[in-house]
Amino acid sequence: MTEKERIGIIFCDPPGGHERVDLTELIYFARDKLKIPVIIEQSRYLFSDYRVLVETIVHHKLSKVVLSGVNPDRFLNITRTAMLESGYAARSVVIADFGDGYEALKSDLGGLKNSVEQVIANLRAEKKTFQTLNPDTIVIGGGIAGIQASLEIAKAGLKVHLVEKSGTIGGHMAMFDKTFPTLDCAACILTPKMVEVGQNPNIDLLTYAEIVSVSGDPGNYIVTVNKKARMVDLDTCIGCGTCSEKCPAKVTSEFDTGTTLRKAIYMPFPQAVPNKYLIDAENCRFVQEEKCGVCVKVCPVENCINFDEKDELIEIPVGHIILATGFKVFDATKAAQYGYGEIPNVLTSLEFERLINAGGPTGGFIVSRTQDKKGNWIFKEGSPEPKKIGIIHCVGSRDENFNTHCSKVCCMYSLKLAHLVKEKLPDAEVYEYYIDMRAFGKGYEEFYNRIKEEGINIIRGRTAQVTQSNGEILMRSENIIEACIEEQLVDMVVLSVGLEPGNENKQMAEMLGIELDQNGWFKESHSAYLPVDTQSPGIRIAGVCQGPKDIPDTVAQASAAAAGVIQNILSGRVFSSSTQSPHKTKLETVS
Repeated sequence: MTEKERIGIIFCDPPGGHERVDLTELIYFARDKLKIPVIIEQSRYLFSDYRVLVETIVHHKLSKVVLSGVNPDRFLNITRTAMLESGYAARSVVIADFGDGYEALKSDLGGLKNSVEQVIANLRAEKKTFQTLNPDTIVIGGGIAGIQASLEIAKAGLKVHLVEKSGTIGGHMAMFDKTFPTLDCAACILTPKMVEVGQNPNIDLLTYAEIVSVSGDPGNYIVTVNKKARMVDLDTCIGCGTCSEKCPAKVTSEFDTGTTLRKAIYMPFPQAVPNKYLIDAENCRFVQEEKCGVCVKVCPVENCINFDEKDELIEIPVGHIILATGFKVFDATKAAQYGYGEIPNVLTSLEFERLINAGGPTGGFIVSRTQDKKGNWIFKEGSPEPKKIGIIHCVGSRDENFNTHCSKVCCMYSLKLAHLVKEKLPDAEVYEYYIDMRAFGKGYEEFYNRIKEEGINIIRGRTAQVTQSNGEILMRSENIIEACIEEQLVDMVVLSVGLEPGNENKQMAEMLGIELDQNGWFKESHSAYLPVDTQSPGIRIAGVCQGPKDIPDTVAQASAAAAGVIQNILSGRVFSSSTQSPHKTKLETVS
């Protein structure tokens, strides 16, 4: 073993103030059999002073450290930080945990011997895992995080494959009207980036596609992608819209969150990238019954529409993977007390975003939901305007019945929605019911103070129930400041739904061999200094798939993930750590 590869074992004291354990046998075992040149015996003082730990690592020139004993992970973060301070990689700290507790450790060191031996073998084997790096990267998810990461890497002159499961990139941000706290037009920020992605020669854009499998090792992955049949030729479609105009089949629009209808052949929204049409096979009459085909007849481009097109599996070799799969919003029907799904004019915040958007179903006019001739509840221009609107915070968040985590953005976007209501309907009364106001970002507190001065009723307290009687909506809520229960009649209720991990997170984590946290978000290596890294050095995470955050934090994290990828590519290799751990061993690494 060279000096650059010096491994040290630190035997951690058992917790709870127990007497010291005689580790003489284990120390001899490590020195004589495993040939470890540096062993630091039980040292309570070592972790009590950060400087002592740094001096110890520097003095012994430890490039790799094994923490062993009972529950040594309690010292993991400080040791990783000390390794960084000492000029070594934080990922070089691993754990050999004797998992059966203090009494077993005191009576039988066999389990810990096996653990230490396996961890040392893994560490020594790692020097063989440096390999030639494929310089290409695949980014999974085409929201603002995936877009930002792809552009950062592509601008460095490197190849990126951007995979998005829907028919367009843009994600949830494309649905928004304004962004807080500056009230900038969301589309004005996002669509130039979308166009840039579509035009960048270094970005291979794969929309309407999903990841099927991932094989290989960090630096050399093979990603299998199912490129679903659009049945419209991307090269020849001119985006004229004639096919959609004549299509007789109508279904609810996913992009407009069900607030209006779309056709079976459709473009997700007018600024979509690619700006082409696709066919929804499940709702196309010709695909299902072969009884239509009007789109083929009216299309001005010969052979542009091809009903015989099939899904295609393609294999993409890459060196790195960036996960930017985003989030889903809380299903408000689960909170039955609010009447969502039963009361037509109780809607989610995302539905309200589409309603107030100039590109939405009503051209940005705030109107009540009404029935069309076929009985569908939709928003359409000319319907009555609501005069009183209630906004309920923390629906599906900070709730032990659903999600205990805070979704971080709900307070601010609720304030934004209230402002937009007053902007479009100056005479409308707005009531906001909140638990705690979490205005944590730059300019957020100032925005909150601005909203309070706009005549909006901001009431601290939970809403217990929303009911409908004789066409009126009744909100029953607590008012903590006044120490009373309030009943308020309104015309519309907006539920500020929280953010949840995407449905595909569990499957994706299993496919990639990375972890999820207790709430189902992709787990980062360390929340403080490795927020975009995962347990695998070839895989990074960006955006809300890692946890709730706003757009500025999402963009910053995407850029950080891209920077890590570029750094590895420029160095020409990626560090690969073992993912195998034996019985009674917990092996943790940071990449």
